[in-house]
Amino acid sequence: HLHVLIKQFRDGAVQLGLNLMPSHSAIQPLLIGDTELAVSLSEKLQQQGLLISAIRPPTVPDGTARLRITLSAAHSTEHVDRLLDALDKAIHS
Repeated sequence: HLHVLIKQFRDGAVQLGLNLMPSHSAIQPLLIGDTELAVSLSEKLQQQGLLISAIRPPTVPDGTARLRITLSAAHSTEHVDRLLDALDKAIHS
């Protein structure tokens, strides 16, 4: 089930033009680059009830701030759809 969710998320993110980093695990890093933008996106997602952490320097190199998306087998395909919709709105608004 988890592998299905990971594929669903990655396929959806590609369709949205999101900058996914290589990962086939439950942790899906979404490269944002700018630290302030990553924090802002994390806050927008949290306001929608989605806990997506912004990972930024010094944890990662300058210019590679990212959102850390963690999927689990407890999530459903509907959860992944909701996440993709929220990411699309937050990033493209």
